[in-house]
Formats: sequence, C-alpha cells, structure tokens
Amino acid sequence: MAACVSQCFLSRQSWITDGSRQENSAEHSWHAALSALVLAPYAAFPVNVDRVIRMLLLHDIVEIDAGDTFLYDDQAAADQAAREQAAADRLFGLLPFEQGSADRALWDEFEAGATPDARFAKAVDRVNPVLLNLATQGVGWQRHGIRLEQVLDRNRGIEGPLPAVWAVLRRRLEAAASAGWLLR
Repeated sequence: MAACVSQCFLSRQSWITDGSRQENSAEHSWHAALSALVLAPYAAFPVNVDRVIRMLLLHDIVEIDAGDTFLYDDQAAADQAAREQAAADRLFGLLPFEQGSADRALWDEFEAGATPDARFAKAVDRVNPVLLNLATQGVGWQRHGIRLEQVLDRNRGIEGPLPAVWAVLRRRLEAAASAGWLLR
C-alpha cells in the first residue's frame, strides 16, 4: 500500500478550477466521495450513499495502482481492464480474506455497473472531470484536442442515474463547444 500512497498524488488529466495545475488522484477521490453525498438527492433511483462512497474509493485505489487511464485515450484503454484486474487481485489480496473478498466484490460490482449503486457511482465518477474542464475553459480538453462528441459519448452514463445533472451538463457542454473549449 505504500507505493499506492505515493501514487495518490500523481497528476490526472483534469486541471483544478483555478487552472494552476492538474488535479491529483487523492483530490479526485475526495471530490468523488463528496459528490456522491451532494448528488444523491438528484439520483433517479434510491442509492445507498455510504456504499457508493466505498465503491468509489475502492475503484480509485485500484485505478491508482494500475495507472490511471485518460478517458479519451483509446490506445491506453486497450489493456486497462487487464491492468486493473491485476491491481485488484494484488491489492485485495493484501487484506485479510473476509475484508479482501468483501472489498473485491464491491469493486467488481462497480466495474460491472449493473446495480443502481454501481450505475450511480460510475455517473458520479464522471461528473467532476467534466465540471473541472468547464471551470477551466476546457484546458484539459484543449490540450488533447477533444471533440464535443467524444465528451458526450464517454459521459452519457451520467444521464440515467442523474438526468437533471446530465441536462445541465449537456447544455454547458454545447456552450463550451460554441466557445471553442471543445472541438466540433
């Protein structure tokens, strides 16, 4: 876990709201946990927020260990599942059997995205990077030449669990493209 602790401060592709630096993994996890609390009342279905927060944190610790994959990097995504499976095996294997098994089951549930809690957690995980890009006039998107259609496609999973949030984001994304923060 010591290696994972040092990796928690590795930079992600999103920039913090003042645009001075890239967000780190620890900040992303903290934002995701708080967002689950704040966005739960807007969920389209009942969710267990404490369970969702645990899911998000377990998802992030595996992602950190495996190496975070930029959402719009198709090449890096090719082996993402294998890297994350290996990281999950390793990390959850470090824990006492019952705890490791329970945490692994929750992580597997998140990855499968088949339960209401998992769909909500996946939506929450996607909201903050969009908000950070909107707050920084698309600094991260512009650095990588990201198109509006890519952002809409990769974040469409927000719509089902958080329809009102997606409606607002969709309007803001259209405005961001009109302002030149995203390519058309």
